[in-house]
Amino acid sequence: MTTITAIETAHYRLPLDPPLSDSTHGLMTHFELVTVRLTDSDGCEGLGYTYAVNHGGSAIRALIADDLADLLIGQDPDRIAHLWDKMWWAVHYPGRGGLASFAFAAIDIALWDRMGKARGMPLWKLLGGHDPKVMAYVGGIDLELSLPELMAQTDANLAKGFKAVKMKVGRDRLHEDVERVAAHREHLGPGFPLMADANMRWSRDQAQAAIRAFEPYSLTWLEEPMIPDDEVGHARLAALSSTPIATGENFHTIYEFERMIRVGGVTFPETDVSNCGGITPWMKAATLAEANNLRVTSHGVHDIHVHLLAAIPNKSYMEWHGFGLEQYFTNPALTLDDQGRATAPDRPGHGVAFEWAKLEPFKR
Repeated sequence: MTTITAIETAHYRLPLDPPLSDSTHGLMTHFELVTVRLTDSDGCEGLGYTYAVNHGGSAIRALIADDLADLLIGQDPDRIAHLWDKMWWAVHYPGRGGLASFAFAAIDIALWDRMGKARGMPLWKLLGGHDPKVMAYVGGIDLELSLPELMAQTDANLAKGFKAVKMKVGRDRLHEDVERVAAHREHLGPGFPLMADANMRWSRDQAQAAIRAFEPYSLTWLEEPMIPDDEVGHARLAALSSTPIATGENFHTIYEFERMIRVGGVTFPETDVSNCGGITPWMKAATLAEANNLRVTSHGVHDIHVHLLAAIPNKSYMEWHGFGLEQYFTNPALTLDDQGRATAPDRPGHGVAFEWAKLEPFKR
């Protein structure tokens, strides 16, 4: 029987140049990358990774190294559901989401990558193989840009082939957000997919005022208008307006997705494989959305999400994230076709490979 023989984890603190900002996280100066390299007794290696912003990477790495790795050594790497359950119950008391789900994610992604490589199959086919073409949108981290800078950023992204754009909202004064959304709509023209992301900034009454003010501008969705814990507030907001709501990037368990879907608080469940526990729960959340006639979008980690969205029948858009790691990859970067779609690669596993020497100066 093939067994897991080694799990190596590392933490890298990558500088963001220039630093980025949004309405709740403040100035983001560093991308905290945590990697897992899992090797089996046949010599096949799986790569997994997750991330945090500014803080938390060392805690995730420590949880993997000190509490999870020893659980998996000697185990059958093909029994991914069993291994995920084993990790969940091992740290259930201090975990049940949070940092534990980030740690699970890095290991789970490595397990699925290893399985794809062992079978010579790309991840998107291993998981279902629905359609390798995935519509992408570009997510700008642009709350503090001036209007001319915002339009220039959008024009640069359109020149790259993007056919959908997301902007940040959540300024101190709502009229400034409305002015920026209106300017963006005029710049892009009617019908062009435009999303707005508030990064959980508002209370219920502020979110209600904002969604009403944005209605004339036909947003594809309003993202994270409130804290993810306020399911009732999301449901009331959804009932108030025809503007769709996207949320879920800060959900760390499938139970959070289930509750938000059940109360009718989300139109586009927004799954993030790097913090919901990995590919195993991501696919469960996608199936839950399908059972409720909802289309899934993604947050971050687009090099992994292109596979997951390609695997399922109920995908919508993939976020092409502002924290791209392409400069540290040895594999070819994703590209867009003339319709703004990315194509899931056919390399075995997820196909991502790091240039470790480039990462080494940033190792903690």
